[in-house]
This record gives sequence, C-alpha cells and structure tokens, in this order.
Amino acid sequence: MDSLVSTEWLAGELDKSDLRIVDATYFLDKNARAKFDEEHIPGAVFMDLAELADQDSDLPGMLPSAEKFASRMQALGLGDGSRIVVYDDSPLKTAARAWWMLKTFGAHEVAVLDGGLSKWKSENRPVESGKASVRHRHFTVWKDESGVRTLSDMKENQKTGAEQVVDARPAARFTGEEDDPREGVAAGHIRGAKNVPHSQLFNDDGTYKSKAELKQIFSDAGIDTELPVVTMCGSGITAAVLSFALHLIGAERTALYDGSWTEWGGQSDTNKVTGAA
Repeated sequence: MDSLVSTEWLAGELDKSDLRIVDATYFLDKNARAKFDEEHIPGAVFMDLAELADQDSDLPGMLPSAEKFASRMQALGLGDGSRIVVYDDSPLKTAARAWWMLKTFGAHEVAVLDGGLSKWKSENRPVESGKASVRHRHFTVWKDESGVRTLSDMKENQKTGAEQVVDARPAARFTGEEDDPREGVAAGHIRGAKNVPHSQLFNDDGTYKSKAELKQIFSDAGIDTELPVVTMCGSGITAAVLSFALHLIGAERTALYDGSWTEWGGQSDTNKVTGAA
C-alpha cells in the first residue's frame, strides 16, 4: 500500500478484511466528533486527536504515552496487522498528524487518503452516519523516539545547526506580523528556521501537489531534503503535514518538534526573531 492513496483506490478496497479507515479530523474551533457522527466514509472510526494527547502537559496536543496510544488504537479496532487509511475534513490537514503518530507508535502500513472526505464526497461516493461497531484488536505498545524533537534538542540544534528547521505556520505568523493567538506566546520564529506554510502543499481540490512540485516548494524555501530536517508549527499539527510531504518526496532524515512554537515562543530563555527567514 502506498503512503498516499486515491479515493478510487479506497473505494475498491472498502470490503477488505484487513483494511481500517480512520477519520482524524480536528478543528481548533469546532466539534470534530459531532461532524464524524453526521457523516463519514463507511466503516470509518474516529480518532480524537484532542483527547489522544498527554493530558498532563501544559502544551496542547503533545504525544501521549505508548500505553495510552496502544489502548486507544485497540479500542478503535486497529491491530498490528491492519492496513490503515487515515483521512480528514479539516483545513489543518490533520490526517498527516494521525499518520505521523501511527508511524511513531509502530504501525507498519499507514496511508493518507488524498483529498480526504471532501474529495470523496465530491465524487458522490457513499457516506454513513453514527458509530461503527468494532472488535478490539492487539496493538503493540511501542514508540520510536528518533523522529521526535524536544525543547532540549532544539536548543542544542541552535548551537550545532545539525538539522534544518522548517515551520508550517502561515507567513504572517512566522514573520511576526501577526501576534500569536496563544496568551504568553511571543511572535516570530526560531532563528535560522525556514517557512513553508502547509497550505502551499495542496491543489485546489485538497490533494497533494506532485512530487516535483513539492520538491520545488522546499527547495525554494531553502531546504535541502538530502540533509536532516525538523518540522514545526504552532502546536505540532501542521508540522506533520510537512513531515508527510517530505516523506512523499523521499526525505529520509526528518523529525518533528512536538512542542513547536507554543513551547519555544512561551519560554523566556529561547531566541525569537521576526521578519523573513
């Protein structure tokens, strides 16, 4: 299974016993679960990204423990042998965050549905309402920390410059022309970071741009995809969109700064710069 699958491909696989479909829609200001209950792709289950986080952290959406993640996946009927297709219906393109989390916690076959629910519906494909009936399956407790960066890691990287940093926030947030919406978080960006707003990666119909176009976007931003790259954003959600796009174009040394700008911009001892990169 490819990492990015089409609506046509998914329609032909709906009846396969090993396939699991996951709606990972998340909004900053709306109830995604209620939207899922109204309509979703047949057989889909809802991954609640707002709840699937470290609830003891002061930061939003931080990765949960491996035990919590495995427990939630089992309850959704996702097992070690499942082929998992994730999709969303959010401008934040949150299926990429679900993809990144599933890969971080050990799922082997995970794909993103290109164009998400919007494209599925535009083609008059079936949807259903209510909640799916699922059978618990075994999901191994495991976590790969190699693709996760912490505040300490990012501070060290400021000294060494070993990893390029690319920020997925809108340009005005990155440059500091707009204030950060979170109280106590400064405007601007990490010194040396480059800016690739996540919205630049998509066609008008919500599908990802071609590999050639994606490569050019990162190149134009000053990112060498042959070298290590760390993605970030406001709170780690759209950073995963960049991570997924980098994966699509073959970048093999990528990581995600989970605390992202909410953490960095809220610290008193971190550098914060404004203006273009």
